[in-house]
Amino acid sequence: MLKNRKAISPVIATVILVAVAITVAVAVSYWMGGITSQYTKFEKVEIKSAQVVKNTTYWKVTFNLKNSGSATATLNNVYINDIAATFFDGLPSGNNTINYDTGGLTGELTITSGETSTTLIVYIGTSYLTLSSGTAVNIKIHSAGGMDYIKLVELV
Repeated sequence: MLKNRKAISPVIATVILVAVAITVAVAVSYWMGGITSQYTKFEKVEIKSAQVVKNTTYWKVTFNLKNSGSATATLNNVYINDIAATFFDGLPSGNNTINYDTGGLTGELTITSGETSTTLIVYIGTSYLTLSSGTAVNIKIHSAGGMDYIKLVELV
């Protein structure tokens, strides 16, 4: 009685095995894609513009920043010609100092992924070192992630 029953044909068995293999491969691919996206986030801050305005006691350099990376960027230091500027909430503390203002109460500026119009202000005192109008100044913005974003600006 069992000899008269037939199993599925080898062609149908092969089609079923290939379909299962493809389904498992697609599932593993989506799973691995999810895992890798967690570990491959990066920050990329772009300096869209830098505007320099001179006052009697300081130069005010206003940076317009954009984070085009996939991770949040935290900017925590500013260097002017490789000398660290100090955080100061508001106007600079003197005409022989270099300060930066993040617009907040801390010395850090957080830019979320995709944010396009963040402002950072750097104040350079007019009596700081031997800087004068027409001098090119190297301003480096350092992030908590270890990246440096450099802009060369000319004082007016």
